Amino acid sequence: MSVPTWAHMSANRASAGSAAGLARLWFVSSDAQSYPWAAGSATGVGSMPGTDPTQACAVVMGELPQFPYLPELPGRGVGADIIGRTASLLVDLPVETTPRGWKFATHSGRDQRRAAGLLSFDLDAIQQAADGYAGPFKIAVCGPLTLAARIELSRSVNPALADLGALADLTTSLAEGVAAHVLGVRERIPGATLVVQVDEPELPAVLAGRVRTASGLNTVPALDEIAASDTLHSVLAATGAFTVVHCRAAEFPFLLVKDADAGAVGFDLALLEHDDIDAVAEIAEAGLGLLLGAVPTSEKAAARAARDTASAVVTLWRRTSLDPGRLADQVVVTPAGGLAGLSPEAARATLAHCREAARIAPELIEEGAQ
Repeated sequence: MSVPTWAHMSANRASAGSAAGLARLWFVSSDAQSYPWAAGSATGVGSMPGTDPTQACAVVMGELPQFPYLPELPGRGVGADIIGRTASLLVDLPVETTPRGWKFATHSGRDQRRAAGLLSFDLDAIQQAADGYAGPFKIAVCGPLTLAARIELSRSVNPALADLGALADLTTSLAEGVAAHVLGVRERIPGATLVVQVDEPELPAVLAGRVRTASGLNTVPALDEIAASDTLHSVLAATGAFTVVHCRAAEFPFLLVKDADAGAVGFDLALLEHDDIDAVAEIAEAGLGLLLGAVPTSEKAAARAARDTASAVVTLWRRTSLDPGRLADQVVVTPAGGLAGLSPEAARATLAHCREAARIAPELIEEGAQ
């Protein structure tokens, strides 16, 4: 694996695709019609409980008719997790499982084929559930930086992030695989306006140098923010779709994600620090959408009043000092994270709760502005 030059990556970024760039310029503005979702929308984050994709897809389509998504079912085991699911998309870069997780391999094997098979089952299920659907539809993949932090090198047990050449190869492979995945989903749901969520839970750790080596005694050096932004951009641009970068972790690098040309950010509202408000206001002013994880992922959370959740969303928006009228168009209400740890009943109730809170929030902020 060759060590990349970041100047070369930046050059690639500039030519990553005029169509994707034009699409982003169309989507990201403060105009009411600039976002793929309708005003007052809600959606999910990713995982659902259980092992039956047909049932999970039916629940998602039923509870989130305006902005459904492809659910993940990690309860099925190896290959159904976000790492294995995305690893199945990699092109000419085989992986396999280890007792610790995933690592690069010399050839494609059973683990990667199993992950690809599970994803195929999910796509079959959503194609049937979404037959005739027209509107925004979200799929999720793991981002290149988190993959590099979680997948081990073939010749050692250190993460791929420790080798800049491996990171470059992984990014190229992922970009090609995600582009093919997007085309496949569009063929299955031709009426959908696709939204691609790139999950980067390890992004703050990558930037802070907190990703541990195999021994656990050392950490991988922090990745430069420009290099991280270019790496992330390479995958976002390859989608040719509206993109969301999601990270359920503290220290979300909002401005880096903006520089990577994401169309929106997704984060856990409960983890937002006071110092983050200015950054949120800046990216919102720039036109990025906000997928606010406003409903905690617990059995009890869905039972609380949706008006309380809507009030928390409104409070954040008011703290940004932006035009109250933009909230309905720019903000999407979501759970704080995946729902795989909940009961099926609680997961369904959580999605319904998000939908109701998203309906109420614009009304609350209008009442306050009068």
